[in-house]
Amino acid sequence: MEAVVAVAVAVAVVETKPVPAREPLRSLGVGLGYRPVHRDEIFAHRSSIDFFEIVADHYFSASPPKLAELDLLKSNFPLIPHGLALSIGSADGIDQRYLRDFQCVVDAVRPAWCSDHIAFTRAGGIDIGHLTPLPKTSASLRVIRDNLRRVQDCITTPLLLENITESIRYPEDEYTDAEFLGRICDENDVGLLLDVTNLYINSVNYRFDALEVVRRLPKDRIVQLHFVGGRMEEGRWVDSHDTTTQDEIWQLLEAVLSLAPVKGVILERDEKIPPLKDLIPELERARDLYRHAIPA
Repeated sequence: MEAVVAVAVAVAVVETKPVPAREPLRSLGVGLGYRPVHRDEIFAHRSSIDFFEIVADHYFSASPPKLAELDLLKSNFPLIPHGLALSIGSADGIDQRYLRDFQCVVDAVRPAWCSDHIAFTRAGGIDIGHLTPLPKTSASLRVIRDNLRRVQDCITTPLLLENITESIRYPEDEYTDAEFLGRICDENDVGLLLDVTNLYINSVNYRFDALEVVRRLPKDRIVQLHFVGGRMEEGRWVDSHDTTTQDEIWQLLEAVLSLAPVKGVILERDEKIPPLKDLIPELERARDLYRHAIPA
């Protein structure tokens, strides 16, 4: 009985211990989503790349060549691990194996922050293989809260969550886009990886004002941005990641930078990937906007 009481007292002490304030995140600048096809070119354009965002999943149980690649990158650039399948919105809960793999990459890189998506990729024990949007409901917020607790128990590195393009919207939605994103961030102490392209595409496809969403978001939660070009297919915008960034997206990017204390901006490109030199003009344009909006 005395042992049980001692344990209970110890637990109470742990629970009432004040949590130290998190240090402010440092500014990383403007960088690129790393793709292996560019490996041989990165040092020729090093001055144009402030940091890389790596796909964390590519380094799970990595082979020696992939480990060597990761070591090369982290020895020369700040890295941000970006997950694809944490499935933070899954009612099935967090896949512990995936979480351990993700944690290993984060521990190896020691980044300023890490990120994944506001979505689910698993349902009923089945891997969907796609970032599926969530209904914007109180039930979804509860699921996200429970899953984030498990993630944050394992990974103390600041976590950002990214808005996705939405192939569907649910009639059950209880919150607007800004309300839903804001509640996720504020209630769980996470940052927002605002994908400007995704926001623009959703705003066109579902006919709402993207800039008004940005104005209603908690600005101090917007830590990082994504941008890339999309395209129109059969009357709808598609997040194709395969073309240069359109003017409308540049305009939204500039507006976000003027409103929020962004710490990093990443250009993505996943399809029809050109030589790295062809992406440098977009990086430099983004850097000019970043420097203009956020004094050094």
